[in-house]
Amino acid sequence: MGRIPRAYLINRLVTLFLTIWIAATLIWIIPRLSPVDPADIMLGRMAAGAGSVEGADQILAQLRENFGLDDPLFIQYLKYLWATIRFDFGLSTASFPTPVAALVANALPWTIGLMLISVTITFIIGNLLGALMVWERSPNLVKVAIPAAMVFTSIPPILSGLLLMWIFAAQLQWFPLTGAYGIFVEPGWTWEFIQSVLYHGFLPALSIVVVTFGFWALGMRGLMITVQGEDYTKLAEAKGLKPRYILYRYMIRNAILPQITAFALKIGLLVAGQVLVERIFAYNGMGKLLYDAILDQDFPVIQGVSFVIILMTALAVFLVDLLYPFVDPRVKHE
Repeated sequence: MGRIPRAYLINRLVTLFLTIWIAATLIWIIPRLSPVDPADIMLGRMAAGAGSVEGADQILAQLRENFGLDDPLFIQYLKYLWATIRFDFGLSTASFPTPVAALVANALPWTIGLMLISVTITFIIGNLLGALMVWERSPNLVKVAIPAAMVFTSIPPILSGLLLMWIFAAQLQWFPLTGAYGIFVEPGWTWEFIQSVLYHGFLPALSIVVVTFGFWALGMRGLMITVQGEDYTKLAEAKGLKPRYILYRYMIRNAILPQITAFALKIGLLVAGQVLVERIFAYNGMGKLLYDAILDQDFPVIQGVSFVIILMTALAVFLVDLLYPFVDPRVKHE
């Protein structure tokens, strides 16, 4: 396997930084195509709360100065890039003067935790079921039940979330309707808090798993069909190796390699689906934060959350790209 060649690592790093820079630039450009002024929105909220705002012109001028809206566009862009490098996304207009970085820092652990659990479970279950659909020794019941279960993959995550919420929370009352943990539970590294988080996060994670595992199952089934007829598989059978050992060591291990590449590419889509899931479950993650920011036209929060999500996806692709040759020794970085 060896170590990663320097030229390959530099090439991957350049691609990573270009991806992040282009994404950050688009995030800066798109909100400025809107005729809505963040300072006007902030002043409007103040006027709605107080009936009228005394010295509105002076307050508006100060807000525009704070947001840097009076600077030339090129200067605004340079300031934005420098601030983004330092993860300084400015102040929220809806929760003024709360820094966007503070809002993101509070929401990010919840999103990462939910995503890691749902993505890992989906990847493992999907690929395992796809392999069992092709394996000759799988029971007939398994081969029939798995395709039937994949009917759920045709619906979006938000609908599966609503369905699971209605069945298990509203009707059976097995799980809570909303929230990330119990209202009477004190946050901290205690077993009571961890149990509450897992309990509240079960339905949101399940709503993502049931609609995404079919993608991996179908992909794995197609790859397993090709691997099943390879010479090394036939040789393993001729040696008299145990069928389960052949399934894992010779078939799944070789068929799963393209799935690992697809795993990195699918992370962005999974995050997008998780945004709406977090909103309907009132889960305190990046999805709920982004949804509320869109409703409030809170541009700094929209920019900060979008950048962090894109950064997470780009880093995931980068890490998978580096680890891929270690999974398959046949792949050479050169």
